[in-house]
Amino acid sequence: MRAPAAWTVRAAAVALTGAALGHTLWNGVAEPGAALAFATLITVGELARRDHRDRRDRPDPLGRRPAPLGTAGALAYALLGENAGLPTHHGVLQTVAVVVAAVLAGIVPHIARGGGPALDHLSRRVLTVAFAAVCFQPLYNSGRLEQRVGQGPYLVVFLLLLLGLTALCDAVLAAVLAAALAGARTGRPYGRLLRDELRAQLGIGPAICATGVVMALGAAAAGLWALPVFSVPLLLTQLSFHRITEIRTTYRQTITSLARATEIAGCTRPGHARRVAALSCAVGRELGLSERELTVLEYAALMHDIGQLSLVDPVPDGATAGLPGAEARRIAELGGEVARQTGVPAEVALVVERQADPYREQPTAARIVRTVNAYDDLVGGSRHPGGSLAALERLRLGTGHDYQPEVVECLARVLARGGRGRVVPVPPG
Repeated sequence: MRAPAAWTVRAAAVALTGAALGHTLWNGVAEPGAALAFATLITVGELARRDHRDRRDRPDPLGRRPAPLGTAGALAYALLGENAGLPTHHGVLQTVAVVVAAVLAGIVPHIARGGGPALDHLSRRVLTVAFAAVCFQPLYNSGRLEQRVGQGPYLVVFLLLLLGLTALCDAVLAAVLAAALAGARTGRPYGRLLRDELRAQLGIGPAICATGVVMALGAAAAGLWALPVFSVPLLLTQLSFHRITEIRTTYRQTITSLARATEIAGCTRPGHARRVAALSCAVGRELGLSERELTVLEYAALMHDIGQLSLVDPVPDGATAGLPGAEARRIAELGGEVARQTGVPAEVALVVERQADPYREQPTAARIVRTVNAYDDLVGGSRHPGGSLAALERLRLGTGHDYQPEVVECLARVLARGGRGRVVPVPPG
């Protein structure tokens, strides 16, 4: 049902776009100066958008990197009732047409760089802007909005509530599209995808909504000159956000390079740290961890074997799963100390340090790292000719003390959906 829902969203956006462009071409553009000003603002906002990269530094298949300035400009145009004290008459369909034309002009460079699917990005923008315009323009043009709300602070509250509903609409649409593109591969429930999208809205979303309201009210009082004035703070915020993102990307690349030191030194098998990190994040998502918790989990998984660099006699094949408990804890404590010396967050060093403890004494991230590390150790080499299924059975036998049963079953489900080998999870009970 996920794919039909996503195609329904796309079809609705295409139909609405066709109707809006046809209506605008047939009837002409009302208030062309205002339309051009807002279209320019939206285009600039789209051009300023940075292509999102996933955890493997590939273009995000969902194309979810926001364009704050472009989004705020589109919402402001949808909520524009007056221009320098004079009433506007652009209506819902022209609003959609102007936004579509501006977004298309702004995303061409991103499409050329492979920055994600244009259709999904445009579908979300069209439907969310149409939602805001449908809720505002008919009320304003009929005069009922002024009769019931007036022009004072109640109008501001109404606009903020309307944009809050619009943000909720955008999150629902984003979750539907994410379920279609990623759900078949990961099997994540729609509720978890929607929760992730709502959390993403809490970042820069309030600033976008507030700026959209300020732009609309500013243009109503002072005219189109208010647009560049009120767009500068959000543009600066967006540039700062890009800078922080670049710093985080560089930081992650540094940790990844540091994690490869165990492979270069011959302490672990090639690709072990990256496999454990990728599979740990998949299990963490299955368990419903937040983005911050997933980041801590990924860093800890990449560095979980860093303590082996301090050993005089290396562990055969770097496989710590079969070591005695005391030796495994000693290596984990050494790894935690090394991690602290590198300057990683304290939570990451704690997970590395606690990964060999009994699971009842561990934080959730350490339970995941221990389980996934043991799985990768067990399926490596010739330890288990049965492969993935035999390794999982070995983990299930250790759920009384070493591995949390819920984590093991989450790992089994992840592997059954697309991991290495075909695994049938054991039914509960």
